[in-house]
Amino acid sequence: MRTRRESLVNSATARALSTTGCGPRRRRPSPRSRLLALAAFCALAAGCSPKPPTLEESIRSRLDALDARTTFYARHLPTGREIAIRADDPVNTLSIIKIPIMILAYRDAEAGRLDLDERYTVRPEDLRRGSGLIQTFAPGLSPTYRDIVTQMIITSDNTATDIMIARLGLDRVNALLAELGYQETRLQATTGQLFRRVWELADPANAALTHREVFERGFPGDPGLEDDIFAFEGDPQEWLGRTSAREMSRLLESIVNGEVASRESCDEMLVILGRQFYSSRLPRHIRFRARVAHKTGDWPPIAGNDAGIIFGDSGPIVVSVFATQNRGDFYDLEDAEGRIAELLLEAWAAKGGGEGG
Repeated sequence: MRTRRESLVNSATARALSTTGCGPRRRRPSPRSRLLALAAFCALAAGCSPKPPTLEESIRSRLDALDARTTFYARHLPTGREIAIRADDPVNTLSIIKIPIMILAYRDAEAGRLDLDERYTVRPEDLRRGSGLIQTFAPGLSPTYRDIVTQMIITSDNTATDIMIARLGLDRVNALLAELGYQETRLQATTGQLFRRVWELADPANAALTHREVFERGFPGDPGLEDDIFAFEGDPQEWLGRTSAREMSRLLESIVNGEVASRESCDEMLVILGRQFYSSRLPRHIRFRARVAHKTGDWPPIAGNDAGIIFGDSGPIVVSVFATQNRGDFYDLEDAEGRIAELLLEAWAAKGGGEGG
Protein backbone atom coordinates (compact mmCIF):
# COMPACT_ATOMS: atom_id res chain seq x y z
CA MET A 1 0.00 0.00 0.00
CA ARG A 2 1.12 3.54 -0.78
CA THR A 3 1.64 5.82 2.17
CA ARG A 4 -0.16 9.11 2.45
CA ARG A 5 3.14 10.86 1.74
CA GLU A 6 3.58 8.92 -1.56
CA SER A 7 0.06 9.85 -2.66
CA LEU A 8 0.68 13.54 -2.01
CA VAL A 9 3.97 13.43 -3.91
CA ASN A 10 2.37 11.69 -6.91
CA SER A 11 -0.50 14.21 -7.05
CA ALA A 12 1.88 17.13 -6.93
CA THR A 13 4.01 15.58 -9.63
CA ALA A 14 1.00 15.07 -11.88
CA ARG A 15 -0.03 18.69 -11.46
CA ALA A 16 3.43 19.87 -12.26
CA LEU A 17 3.67 17.75 -15.36
CA SER A 18 0.29 18.96 -16.59
CA THR A 19 1.29 22.60 -16.26
CA THR A 20 4.52 22.02 -18.21
CA GLY A 21 2.75 20.16 -20.99
CA CYS A 22 4.58 16.92 -20.28
CA GLY A 23 1.71 15.04 -18.66
CA PRO A 24 -1.42 13.36 -20.16
CA ARG A 25 -4.19 15.76 -21.36
CA ARG A 26 -7.92 15.49 -22.14
CA ARG A 27 -8.28 15.44 -25.96
CA ARG A 28 -10.12 18.33 -27.55
CA PRO A 29 -12.70 17.47 -30.24
CA SER A 30 -11.50 17.94 -33.80
CA PRO A 31 -13.19 20.50 -36.10
CA ARG A 32 -14.74 17.62 -38.06
CA SER A 33 -16.23 16.16 -34.88
CA ARG A 34 -17.66 19.51 -33.96
CA LEU A 35 -19.31 19.86 -37.36
CA LEU A 36 -20.83 16.38 -37.13
CA ALA A 37 -22.19 17.15 -33.67
CA LEU A 38 -23.67 20.45 -34.90
CA ALA A 39 -25.31 18.72 -37.86
CA ALA A 40 -26.82 16.09 -35.56
CA PHE A 41 -28.16 18.81 -33.25
CA CYS A 42 -29.72 20.71 -36.17
CA ALA A 43 -31.34 17.54 -37.51
CA LEU A 44 -32.74 16.79 -34.07
CA ALA A 45 -34.08 20.34 -33.73
CA ALA A 46 -35.69 20.20 -37.19
CA GLY A 47 -37.34 16.93 -36.33
CA CYS A 48 -38.85 18.42 -33.20
CA SER A 49 -40.19 21.61 -34.88
CA PRO A 50 -43.60 21.51 -36.65
CA LYS A 51 -43.60 21.03 -40.42
CA PRO A 52 -44.70 24.03 -42.47
CA PRO A 53 -48.21 23.56 -43.91
CA THR A 54 -48.60 22.23 -47.42
CA LEU A 55 -50.13 24.41 -50.13
CA GLU A 56 -53.44 22.57 -49.81
CA GLU A 57 -53.43 22.95 -46.03
CA SER A 58 -52.76 26.68 -46.34
CA ILE A 59 -55.60 27.16 -48.82
CA ARG A 60 -58.01 25.04 -46.78
CA SER A 61 -57.14 27.07 -43.70
CA ARG A 62 -57.97 30.32 -45.53
CA LEU A 63 -61.30 28.96 -46.73
CA ASP A 64 -62.31 27.37 -43.45
CA ALA A 65 -61.62 30.61 -41.58
CA LEU A 66 -64.50 32.24 -43.49
CA ASP A 67 -68.02 32.12 -42.11
CA ALA A 68 -69.27 30.99 -45.50
CA ARG A 69 -69.88 27.94 -47.65
CA THR A 70 -66.73 27.49 -49.74
CA THR A 71 -65.54 25.24 -52.53
CA PHE A 72 -62.31 25.31 -54.49
CA TYR A 73 -60.43 23.74 -57.37
CA ALA A 74 -57.10 24.70 -58.97
CA ARG A 75 -54.92 23.01 -61.55
CA HIS A 76 -51.46 23.89 -62.84
CA LEU A 77 -51.86 23.00 -66.50
CA PRO A 78 -48.22 22.25 -67.44
CA THR A 79 -47.65 19.78 -64.58
CA GLY A 80 -51.18 18.56 -63.82
CA ARG A 81 -50.82 19.42 -60.14
CA GLU A 82 -54.23 20.05 -58.62
CA ILE A 83 -55.93 20.94 -55.36
CA ALA A 84 -59.58 20.08 -54.78
CA ILE A 85 -61.49 21.20 -51.69
CA ARG A 86 -65.17 20.26 -51.78
CA ALA A 87 -64.64 20.70 -55.53
CA ASP A 88 -67.61 18.59 -56.64
CA ASP A 89 -70.22 20.22 -54.41
CA PRO A 90 -72.91 22.06 -56.41
CA VAL A 91 -72.72 25.83 -55.99
CA ASN A 92 -74.54 28.99 -56.99
CA THR A 93 -72.58 30.41 -59.91
CA LEU A 94 -74.10 33.87 -59.83
CA SER A 95 -72.55 35.73 -62.79
CA ILE A 96 -69.84 33.16 -63.48
CA ILE A 97 -72.49 31.31 -65.51
CA LYS A 98 -72.03 34.04 -68.12
CA ILE A 99 -68.88 32.26 -69.34
CA PRO A 100 -70.76 29.48 -71.20
CA ILE A 101 -73.07 32.12 -72.72
CA MET A 102 -69.97 33.77 -74.19
CA ILE A 103 -68.73 30.41 -75.48
CA LEU A 104 -72.01 29.72 -77.29
CA ALA A 105 -71.96 33.20 -78.84
CA TYR A 106 -68.53 32.55 -80.37
CA ARG A 107 -69.50 29.09 -81.56
CA ASP A 108 -72.62 30.51 -83.19
CA ALA A 109 -70.49 33.19 -84.84
CA GLU A 110 -68.23 30.51 -86.30
CA ALA A 111 -71.27 28.56 -87.54
CA GLY A 112 -72.78 31.64 -89.20
CA ARG A 113 -75.76 31.82 -86.81
CA LEU A 114 -74.62 35.09 -85.22
CA ASP A 115 -72.84 38.11 -86.63
CA LEU A 116 -70.85 39.58 -83.76
CA ASP A 117 -70.52 42.87 -85.65
CA GLU A 118 -74.28 43.25 -86.10
CA ARG A 119 -75.76 46.03 -83.99
CA TYR A 120 -78.61 45.63 -81.53
CA THR A 121 -80.77 48.54 -80.39
CA VAL A 122 -81.37 48.45 -76.65
CA ARG A 123 -85.05 48.83 -75.72
CA PRO A 124 -86.53 50.08 -72.43
CA GLU A 125 -87.71 46.56 -71.59
CA ASP A 126 -84.15 45.22 -71.99
CA LEU A 127 -82.71 47.17 -69.08
CA ARG A 128 -81.72 45.31 -65.90
CA ARG A 129 -80.55 46.46 -62.48
CA GLY A 130 -77.48 45.16 -60.68
CA SER A 131 -74.08 45.19 -62.33
CA GLY A 132 -73.34 46.70 -65.71
CA LEU A 133 -73.17 50.01 -67.54
CA ILE A 134 -75.73 49.67 -70.33
CA GLN A 135 -78.53 50.49 -67.86
CA THR A 136 -76.97 53.93 -67.37
CA PHE A 137 -77.57 54.90 -71.01
CA ALA A 138 -80.86 56.02 -72.49
CA PRO A 139 -82.68 53.33 -74.50
CA GLY A 140 -81.71 53.43 -78.15
CA LEU A 141 -78.02 52.64 -77.67
CA SER A 142 -76.84 50.36 -80.51
CA PRO A 143 -73.79 48.30 -79.53
CA THR A 144 -72.59 45.35 -81.58
CA TYR A 145 -73.16 41.84 -80.27
CA ARG A 146 -69.40 41.68 -79.72
CA ASP A 147 -69.73 44.75 -77.49
CA ILE A 148 -72.64 43.17 -75.66
CA VAL A 149 -70.73 39.93 -75.02
CA THR A 150 -67.74 41.94 -73.82
CA GLN A 151 -69.84 43.97 -71.38
CA MET A 152 -71.52 40.79 -70.14
CA ILE A 153 -68.07 39.61 -69.00
CA ILE A 154 -65.95 42.63 -68.09
CA THR A 155 -68.61 44.62 -66.20
CA SER A 156 -70.87 41.59 -65.62
CA ASP A 157 -73.60 43.58 -67.34
CA ASN A 158 -77.02 42.07 -66.62
CA THR A 159 -78.73 43.94 -69.46
CA ALA A 160 -76.15 42.48 -71.86
CA THR A 161 -76.60 39.03 -70.34
CA ASP A 162 -80.34 38.89 -70.91
CA ILE A 163 -79.99 40.29 -74.43
CA MET A 164 -77.58 37.45 -75.26
CA ILE A 165 -79.74 34.78 -73.59
CA ALA A 166 -82.70 35.99 -75.66
CA ARG A 167 -80.60 35.94 -78.83
CA LEU A 168 -78.97 32.54 -78.27
CA GLY A 169 -81.58 30.67 -76.23
CA LEU A 170 -81.28 29.51 -72.62
CA ASP A 171 -81.99 25.90 -73.59
CA ARG A 172 -79.25 26.00 -76.21
CA VAL A 173 -76.70 27.13 -73.61
CA ASN A 174 -77.58 24.08 -71.52
CA ALA A 175 -77.60 21.79 -74.57
CA LEU A 176 -74.04 22.90 -75.31
CA LEU A 177 -72.94 22.21 -71.75
CA ALA A 178 -74.50 18.74 -71.91
CA GLU A 179 -72.82 18.10 -75.27
CA LEU A 180 -69.46 19.05 -73.79
CA GLY A 181 -69.95 16.58 -70.96
CA TYR A 182 -70.76 18.89 -68.06
CA GLN A 183 -73.12 17.24 -65.60
CA GLU A 184 -73.43 19.96 -62.98
CA THR A 185 -73.08 23.23 -64.90
CA ARG A 186 -76.36 24.76 -66.09
CA LEU A 187 -77.93 28.17 -66.69
CA GLN A 188 -81.20 28.18 -64.73
CA ALA A 189 -82.73 31.63 -65.29
CA THR A 190 -82.30 35.05 -66.79
CA THR A 191 -81.23 37.93 -64.55
CA GLY A 192 -84.64 39.52 -65.12
CA GLN A 193 -86.38 36.42 -63.83
CA LEU A 194 -84.06 36.34 -60.82
CA PHE A 195 -84.78 39.97 -59.89
CA ARG A 196 -88.54 39.48 -60.23
CA ARG A 197 -88.32 36.48 -57.89
CA VAL A 198 -86.65 38.73 -55.31
CA TRP A 199 -89.66 41.06 -55.53
CA GLU A 200 -91.94 38.09 -55.01
CA LEU A 201 -90.32 37.59 -51.61
CA ALA A 202 -91.83 40.92 -50.60
CA ASP A 203 -95.22 40.15 -52.15
CA PRO A 204 -96.20 37.10 -54.26
CA ALA A 205 -98.41 39.41 -56.36
CA ASN A 206 -95.20 40.87 -57.80
CA ALA A 207 -94.91 37.80 -60.01
CA ALA A 208 -97.01 39.78 -62.51
CA LEU A 209 -94.44 42.59 -62.81
CA THR A 210 -92.95 43.18 -66.25
CA HIS A 211 -89.19 43.42 -66.68
CA ARG A 212 -89.53 47.17 -67.13
CA GLU A 213 -91.51 47.50 -63.91
CA VAL A 214 -88.91 45.49 -62.03
CA PHE A 215 -86.20 47.74 -63.43
CA GLU A 216 -88.03 50.90 -62.41
CA ARG A 217 -88.54 49.60 -58.87
CA GLY A 218 -84.93 48.58 -58.35
CA PHE A 219 -84.54 46.18 -55.42
CA PRO A 220 -86.71 45.79 -52.32
CA GLY A 221 -85.38 47.89 -49.46
CA ASP A 222 -87.30 46.27 -46.62
CA PRO A 223 -84.81 45.37 -43.84
CA GLY A 224 -87.16 42.57 -42.84
CA LEU A 225 -86.30 40.76 -46.07
CA GLU A 226 -82.62 40.23 -45.20
CA ASP A 227 -83.12 36.72 -43.82
CA ASP A 228 -85.40 35.81 -46.73
CA ILE A 229 -82.83 37.01 -49.27
CA PHE A 230 -80.07 35.09 -47.49
CA ALA A 231 -82.17 31.91 -47.68
CA PHE A 232 -83.05 32.73 -51.30
CA GLU A 233 -79.38 32.85 -52.30
CA GLY A 234 -78.82 29.46 -50.69
CA ASP A 235 -81.79 27.75 -52.38
CA PRO A 236 -80.59 25.73 -55.42
CA GLN A 237 -83.96 26.21 -57.09
CA GLU A 238 -83.44 29.97 -57.12
CA TRP A 239 -79.88 30.07 -58.44
CA LEU A 240 -79.06 31.98 -61.62
CA GLY A 241 -76.85 29.06 -62.54
CA ARG A 242 -75.20 26.07 -60.95
CA THR A 243 -71.83 24.42 -61.31
CA SER A 244 -69.00 22.90 -59.28
CA ALA A 245 -65.53 24.31 -58.75
CA ARG A 246 -64.03 21.41 -60.68
CA GLU A 247 -66.34 21.78 -63.67
CA MET A 248 -65.89 25.53 -63.94
CA SER A 249 -62.11 25.15 -63.86
CA ARG A 250 -62.36 22.47 -66.53
CA LEU A 251 -64.41 24.86 -68.70
CA LEU A 252 -61.73 27.53 -68.34
CA GLU A 253 -59.05 24.98 -69.21
CA SER A 254 -60.93 24.11 -72.39
CA ILE A 255 -60.81 27.78 -73.42
CA VAL A 256 -57.06 27.95 -72.71
CA ASN A 257 -56.54 24.81 -74.80
CA GLY A 258 -58.73 26.03 -77.67
CA GLU A 259 -61.15 23.10 -77.32
CA VAL A 260 -64.58 24.79 -77.08
CA ALA A 261 -64.20 26.88 -80.22
CA SER A 262 -61.50 27.76 -82.75
CA ARG A 263 -58.11 28.86 -81.49
CA GLU A 264 -58.85 32.39 -82.69
CA SER A 265 -62.19 32.54 -80.88
CA CYS A 266 -60.75 31.10 -77.68
CA ASP A 267 -57.93 33.65 -77.77
CA GLU A 268 -60.47 36.45 -78.14
CA MET A 269 -62.45 35.09 -75.19
CA LEU A 270 -59.27 35.06 -73.09
CA VAL A 271 -58.66 38.70 -74.02
CA ILE A 272 -62.18 39.58 -72.86
CA LEU A 273 -61.73 37.70 -69.58
CA GLY A 274 -58.44 39.54 -69.12
CA ARG A 275 -60.24 42.90 -69.34
CA GLN A 276 -62.36 42.16 -66.27
CA PHE A 277 -63.08 45.40 -64.39
CA TYR A 278 -63.34 43.87 -60.92
CA SER A 279 -59.99 43.01 -59.35
CA SER A 280 -60.78 42.69 -55.64
CA ARG A 281 -60.52 38.88 -55.49
CA LEU A 282 -58.15 36.65 -57.50
CA PRO A 283 -56.01 39.54 -58.84
CA ARG A 284 -56.08 41.43 -55.54
CA HIS A 285 -52.48 40.75 -54.45
CA ILE A 286 -50.92 39.59 -57.74
CA ARG A 287 -52.20 41.88 -60.49
CA PHE A 288 -48.80 43.55 -60.92
CA ARG A 289 -47.00 40.20 -60.94
CA ALA A 290 -49.15 38.03 -63.21
CA ARG A 291 -51.93 38.40 -65.76
CA VAL A 292 -55.31 37.14 -64.58
CA ALA A 293 -58.21 36.43 -66.96
CA HIS A 294 -61.31 35.83 -64.87
CA LYS A 295 -65.02 36.24 -64.22
CA THR A 296 -66.60 37.20 -60.91
CA GLY A 297 -69.98 36.28 -59.47
CA ASP A 298 -71.50 38.54 -56.82
CA TRP A 299 -74.26 39.05 -54.32
CA PRO A 300 -72.53 41.21 -51.69
CA PRO A 301 -72.27 40.64 -48.83
CA ILE A 302 -73.81 37.18 -49.11
CA ALA A 303 -71.65 35.75 -51.89
CA GLY A 304 -68.44 36.51 -53.75
CA ASN A 305 -67.11 34.03 -56.34
CA ASP A 306 -64.25 34.18 -58.81
CA ALA A 307 -63.03 31.83 -61.54
CA GLY A 308 -60.15 32.43 -63.86
CA ILE A 309 -56.72 31.73 -65.25
CA ILE A 310 -53.50 32.97 -63.64
CA PHE A 311 -50.71 33.22 -66.21
CA GLY A 312 -47.50 32.59 -64.27
CA ASP A 313 -43.96 32.11 -65.53
CA SER A 314 -44.28 28.32 -65.66
CA GLY A 315 -47.67 28.28 -67.41
CA PRO A 316 -51.35 28.85 -66.71
CA ILE A 317 -53.20 27.95 -63.52
CA VAL A 318 -56.98 27.53 -63.68
CA VAL A 319 -58.72 28.28 -60.42
CA SER A 320 -62.32 28.50 -59.23
CA VAL A 321 -63.28 29.62 -55.76
CA PHE A 322 -66.86 29.93 -54.55
CA ALA A 323 -67.87 31.57 -51.27
CA THR A 324 -71.61 31.75 -50.70
CA GLN A 325 -73.95 32.00 -47.70
CA ASN A 326 -71.46 34.39 -46.14
CA ARG A 327 -72.19 35.74 -42.66
CA GLY A 328 -68.76 37.25 -42.13
CA ASP A 329 -67.03 40.41 -43.28
CA PHE A 330 -67.14 40.67 -47.09
CA TYR A 331 -63.72 42.33 -47.10
CA ASP A 332 -62.26 39.24 -45.39
CA LEU A 333 -63.92 37.02 -48.00
CA GLU A 334 -62.41 38.92 -50.92
CA ASP A 335 -59.02 39.18 -49.26
CA ALA A 336 -58.95 35.42 -48.59
CA GLU A 337 -59.54 34.72 -52.29
CA GLY A 338 -56.77 37.13 -53.18
CA ARG A 339 -54.37 35.49 -50.72
CA ILE A 340 -55.19 32.07 -52.14
CA ALA A 341 -54.30 33.28 -55.64
CA GLU A 342 -51.03 34.61 -54.22
CA LEU A 343 -50.27 31.25 -52.60
CA LEU A 344 -50.87 29.47 -55.91
CA LEU A 345 -48.69 31.89 -57.84
CA GLU A 346 -45.80 31.58 -55.40
CA ALA A 347 -46.02 27.78 -55.18
CA TRP A 348 -46.79 26.82 -58.77
CA ALA A 349 -45.93 29.66 -61.09
CA ALA A 350 -42.20 29.85 -60.45
CA LYS A 351 -40.09 28.45 -63.29
CA GLY A 352 -40.12 24.68 -63.01
CA GLY A 353 -43.57 24.40 -61.49
CA GLY A 354 -42.69 24.95 -57.84
CA GLU A 355 -44.21 23.20 -54.85
CA GLY A 356 -46.78 20.46 -55.11
CA GLY A 357 -50.14 20.40 -53.39
